[in-house]
Amino acid sequence: MVAREAPVVVPGAHDPLSARMVESAGFAATYIGSYATSAAAYGLPDVGALTLTELVEHARRVSRAVSIPVLADAEGGFFGAGNMWRTVQAFEEAGVCAVHVEDHAGGKHTSLGTALRALEDTLPLLRAALDSRTDPDFQIIGRTDALWVAGDLDEAVGRMQAFAEAGVDMVFPTGITPEQLARIRREVPCPVLVLGDLPPTSVAAIADAGADVIVYYSFTLAAASRGVGQALGKLERTGDVRTLDDELEDLGTLEARLGYGEYTDRALRYRRRQIPD
Repeated sequence: MVAREAPVVVPGAHDPLSARMVESAGFAATYIGSYATSAAAYGLPDVGALTLTELVEHARRVSRAVSIPVLADAEGGFFGAGNMWRTVQAFEEAGVCAVHVEDHAGGKHTSLGTALRALEDTLPLLRAALDSRTDPDFQIIGRTDALWVAGDLDEAVGRMQAFAEAGVDMVFPTGITPEQLARIRREVPCPVLVLGDLPPTSVAAIADAGADVIVYYSFTLAAASRGVGQALGKLERTGDVRTLDDELEDLGTLEARLGYGEYTDRALRYRRRQIPD
């Protein structure tokens, strides 16, 4: 998919049902990150509070719900290089197709300050992740937050060049604009994954700049949060669920998404045949 001329557009899911909706909408892949997992599975901010097991188990549930590829977030790898095999093995067994490993040292999504892990500390993690995979199709993506943290395009390009030299399958610069992406495509010999919602950008603009994969990391989570908030607000104001027709999906459509029809077909197939008198 990455080798195709058009970029792969990947809306982020936040749970198995939203992943199914991404698939049924016709998208070729979906994504589950620490941001959506923290919010949807634990009601927490994405500040590095989740363990490897918590991220992997949520990714497993998402992956099992769909037949399309699922990209996942391995944060900073969780361990030193000698134990990266455990991170990669866990995500491989969960059924996802790729993970990204970042050089962010902590403090994401807060106003407390952010920092980068030194490049010489990041490269061993990526090399170890590559060596740890058992499926050659499993993708290891090197993520750099140099632009997000420091606004330094030169640093981001240098880091991604080093990631590519280490052998990663793809690089992932956060906070990138289409103009900056054009330079990266000229100087980094590797497929590039970018975010379409940090900063918000159109698919066309990023595609023209040369993106291979475009991830909208918070897409279904943000849509669900706003929709549920609006519906609850209207119920509180009106006290009448009959006024919420535009806010609530009818149960027939919802149950179709969940596979009630398939369940009924299976149950009928194995129902005991009636013995004639």
